Amino acid sequence: MTVNRFHLHLVSDSTGDTVHALARACLVQFEDADPIEHIWSMVRTRAQVERVVAGIEANPGVVLYTLVNEHLRQPLQDRCRALGMPAIPVLDPVIGVFGSFLGRRARALPGQQHALNHEYFVRIDAMTFAMTHDDGQAPWGLILADVVLVGVSRSSKTPTCIYLANRGIKAANVPLVPGVPLPPELFTADKPLIVGLTNDPERLVALRRNRLNSLQSDPEIDYVDLEAVQAEVVAARRLCQEHKWPVIDVTRRSIEETAAAILKLVAKRQGLDA
Repeated sequence: MTVNRFHLHLVSDSTGDTVHALARACLVQFEDADPIEHIWSMVRTRAQVERVVAGIEANPGVVLYTLVNEHLRQPLQDRCRALGMPAIPVLDPVIGVFGSFLGRRARALPGQQHALNHEYFVRIDAMTFAMTHDDGQAPWGLILADVVLVGVSRSSKTPTCIYLANRGIKAANVPLVPGVPLPPELFTADKPLIVGLTNDPERLVALRRNRLNSLQSDPEIDYVDLEAVQAEVVAARRLCQEHKWPVIDVTRRSIEETAAAILKLVAKRQGLDA
């Protein structure tokens, strides 16, 4: 029997981001799957495990968990087994491989990926940088960037910068606006990797119309005129070609896929990727 709508319990001893992302990555492989998500985060006591189990009893379904403390895992596993519900410790295979390779046991400490370590502060610094240098602001700081994204309006520059910042990459973005000169710092900065983002003109027009509607602005302007937008895209590509900047077409890419392509370019520039 095919099931589309079902209860999905995501149990974590931390924020739940990891188990939620993993569940989403798996569920996209199943067309029409429509989970009713029950997110149980910061589960760190037996009493909290009991509340989770009560929720599973009330809404039986699949259980994915990232609990690392054996004293919390065991009662959850036992109760789910008694209920006949699948309970999957999603981190176990990866932790097991690392343990075998490194020749040591895992520490079983919850929430360590969110510890206030050096990597955490690097990400915060990158996030601040992205916000400070968004949409062409503070061009004097482009020399400090790891990546600078250039592109016409609505080509996903800002969200891509934010995503990169969460990976510790200092990313700035500069819009390509007809008739508006680009900051000279863009052409003199030799540290950052400069990447052009482009989009299908018809897709751009649709995105821009939605933007104007949300702002209750005049829709009859060059900003959403297809011929004008086509000219913008052509000019942007020509600029990138002149300066030998790589170009990524974001038309059919998610933010994550665009960022992954940029990270690959960064690695290749650093000699870390063939």
